[in-house]
Amino acid sequence: MKRREFITLLGGAAAWPLAARAQQAGRTYRVVLVGENVDAVGGRGPVMGRAVPALLDELRRLGFSEGQNLTMDYRSTNKPVAQFALDLADMVRAKPDVIVSNGAEPQLQAVMPVSGLIPIVFWANNFDPIERGYVKSLARPGGNLTGVFTRQPELAEKQVELLTQTFPDRTRLGALWDTGTADQFSAAERRVRALGRDLIAVKLETTPYDFAAAFRTLADAQSQALLVLSGPTFALHQKTIAELALQYRLPGIFILRTYVDVGGLMSYGVDVDASYRRVAHFVAKILNGAQPGDLPVEQPVKYELVVNLKTAKAIGIELPTSLLLRADEVIE
Repeated sequence: MKRREFITLLGGAAAWPLAARAQQAGRTYRVVLVGENVDAVGGRGPVMGRAVPALLDELRRLGFSEGQNLTMDYRSTNKPVAQFALDLADMVRAKPDVIVSNGAEPQLQAVMPVSGLIPIVFWANNFDPIERGYVKSLARPGGNLTGVFTRQPELAEKQVELLTQTFPDRTRLGALWDTGTADQFSAAERRVRALGRDLIAVKLETTPYDFAAAFRTLADAQSQALLVLSGPTFALHQKTIAELALQYRLPGIFILRTYVDVGGLMSYGVDVDASYRRVAHFVAKILNGAQPGDLPVEQPVKYELVVNLKTAKAIGIELPTSLLLRADEVIE
């Protein structure tokens, strides 16, 4: 579902009154998770498959357990606009206590017009919530929103730096991106230029993405290394992407460690589990009566660098000892 479709669909949606949030004995609270790659029973895929169990486990630790005093409601955006409209109407009728918006900006755009005063906890993954005007500042977000901001554009710059430090002689950097990763791409592009490298950028636009054609384009342009920017559509095809990078002998860096688990060379990014445990803390505080606008937006404190030595050998490259010493995990 596209960002424009969300805005058109939801622009005139009605709001509902603020639900009482102070925790009450015997009461069951309802939390709705809206995002891509979720289904009726939880998360799936490399991100949400890890995120949802971490969220639920931390909520249990904080006193909110499914089947006792918590009901979780999962609303997927991976569906036609008309069907998603029905889902939102159903969500409105259920009057949730908190809405969790997962990852990309379209999810937040989807729920804001219908949320009224219902608190929203976001995991801002592919966009800057301050720059886009969703919150006033990290320290005092205001309104009915707060959450975790992963600063992905800055991470994209760091990934470029890691590639150039690891492969100083490879000056032609290929990049795969799409509309959902535009902020990351802009940041990466600035850093590539500042470091005096050439950028071969391939934007994927029509789903299902043709990754094989994208890699042929990179190869024809004589790309020497690869940056894959973070997006939910890419993440669902990480094994294909990792296999193509190996086939074309392109040393690549990714945002998610799960790319490395399936054969990617290296990853640098936030720890998804740790991030969603922080999301759980926001949800618990709000269910206990806190106002979201008074809860400072948090940034991740845990990042992970993962390297796959088996892939390095298959590509025929030797990784510098300095990189291996910095890595949080080396897969052999």
